Amino acid sequence: MQGMKILSMFKQSEMQKFKGFEVLSFDCYGTLIDWKNGILNALRPLFSSREIGCPNEEILESYAEFERELEQQEYIGYREVLRRGVEKFGERKGFEPKANELDCLADSLKGWNPFPDTIGVLKTLNKRFKLAIISNIDDDLLTRTVDRLKTRFDWLITSQQARVYKPSKRMFEFALEKMDISPAKILHVAQSMYHDIIPAKSMGLSTAWIDRRRGKKGPGATPLAYCRPDIKVPDLESLVSLIGMK
Repeated sequence: MQGMKILSMFKQSEMQKFKGFEVLSFDCYGTLIDWKNGILNALRPLFSSREIGCPNEEILESYAEFERELEQQEYIGYREVLRRGVEKFGERKGFEPKANELDCLADSLKGWNPFPDTIGVLKTLNKRFKLAIISNIDDDLLTRTVDRLKTRFDWLITSQQARVYKPSKRMFEFALEKMDISPAKILHVAQSMYHDIIPAKSMGLSTAWIDRRRGKKGPGATPLAYCRPDIKVPDLESLVSLIGMK
């Protein structure tokens, strides 16, 4: 009984954190969308058709490496980032991708699935909060993804609009300018420490880290990084419970 009372008091204390928030902003790919399986399903055929061995974790970690390198250079659209990433896989593994293979990632992206908890959670949160997406993506690619999320977003903010990629602070400066709202009223929700949690905190935003890789080895498709988020949960349903909407 005493343990239940402590748990109840803890939950009430946690719920107080959410009273000042008006907007929940989300990273999209890796947080709302299962990009791990999207990436693997798009890239595996490049290796299997050539009988090249490449374990899943190697594919994901190479993807993170190539994407980071390309996004730190002068801005190019994300579709081109994906094309050049495929070229880099070829260079590393000793093959030249065919013309129709260069767009395998970009072309597959529209079919990447939301995580099982995503759609229901977004519909629940939309009853109380304004929702935004802040994503390293092109406008047209995000539009196709948003159709799969079946939720109304108040803002869709992309790297194409900002002409820069997260983790650049400029991405979040641009988002704040576009939303025209105090950072104190925003909770940024994301899976990637590197792309989102660290720069968002540096801009004065509260952060919720969705630890999608809990219990898995390696950093996956995002570079390894760490800071202390304001909230840590294993999935979106746990965030809804913490807010007190479930």
